[in-house]
Amino acid sequence: MSQFSRRDFLKTTIPAGFALSMGCASQHQFKFRSRIIGANDEIRMGIAGIRSKGAQHIKVFHKLPNVRVVALCDVDSEILAQRKKQFTDRGETVKTYRDVRAMLDDRDIDAIAIAAPNHWHSLMGIWACQAGKDMYVEKPVSHNIWEGYQLVKAARKYNRIVQAGTQNRSDTGFRAALDYIYEGHIGKMLWIHGLWFKPRESIGRVTEPQPIPKSVDYDLWTGPAELLPLMRKRLHYDWHWFW
Repeated sequence: MSQFSRRDFLKTTIPAGFALSMGCASQHQFKFRSRIIGANDEIRMGIAGIRSKGAQHIKVFHKLPNVRVVALCDVDSEILAQRKKQFTDRGETVKTYRDVRAMLDDRDIDAIAIAAPNHWHSLMGIWACQAGKDMYVEKPVSHNIWEGYQLVKAARKYNRIVQAGTQNRSDTGFRAALDYIYEGHIGKMLWIHGLWFKPRESIGRVTEPQPIPKSVDYDLWTGPAELLPLMRKRLHYDWHWFW
């Protein structure tokens, strides 16, 4: 694969296209299956970002018939080794990659699931379209509206299936609640305010750059974002609070 600088990132987001159907990973796979089964008899999945949400993806896809996870990608070599061991312990083989571009070059992969940090979602998705892969991408699809629209155009240009995991339109609980409201059981709706309370530990305050875990390729982790010193105690997960 060709090497690139951070300045080259946005240049690679070639306007292309997208058919964004909202739903969950398992339903997404049934759409893949209707198109692919018969040619390959199985859908071969690659998972990008496998620490937390990606680990859930591995479990979900492993349970689906005619679906096989054949590749894992993560910039943290320790996490990559841990997830690979889960496969080898079951007597299964799986390829591992640190750079998603290398995984996308693998012609044995039909589709990918993107569960990397948020700032990677659109760019990985565009690259996947260009590589001829269908995908399931975690929420949020993009960092901003313009960036998300580049993924929309990429899916259309390369005729790819791109599904975003908000679950708002596929979750059976949401549908039942909406049907109940539309049937008028609680009267006329004026407005709705939804909140989700969840305990979060403080990420702590630091006054100087923190050491990067030796197992992490930090430049690759940063990707299209600006390469700045690590100013939080935990690289993983606490990036949610870094703007």
